[in-house]
Amino acid sequence: MTEARTVAGKATPRGRFPHLTVAVGFGYVSGTSSRRPDNTIAGAEADEFGATPLDMRVKTAAVLENIRELLAEVWTDLADLVQITAYPVNMNDFCGYHEVYGEYFTEDGPARTTVAVHQLPHPHLLLEIQAVVLVPRS
Repeated sequence: MTEARTVAGKATPRGRFPHLTVAVGFGYVSGTSSRRPDNTIAGAEADEFGATPLDMRVKTAAVLENIRELLAEVWTDLADLVQITAYPVNMNDFCGYHEVYGEYFTEDGPARTTVAVHQLPHPHLLLEIQAVVLVPRS
């Protein structure tokens, strides 16, 4: 049996899919970005000249915090993740991503794959992460 969940108070998915689905003791988190519930994007604030510098470190932390909040919906946390797949737009941003990732996880953390993609649904998005989490039996 599977249970799809769209979490109130989080950014609305940009399509007909849930934030996460729970099946047979695992939760599958759909690709999550640094979008906020109001559709602004963390790490993409305009400066006084209207330029929008993009900060991969801020974006990575925002993505992981968004995932943390989604996991709370199924009584889990980042410590329960078993697998992460990260999709940065540019591997030149890998160092910033990797640095912040290391603030959240150690070598005892989830298995990880990082694959660069050509683009994401908005030009201010630099990273999307999908994840698999172990869900306790209810």
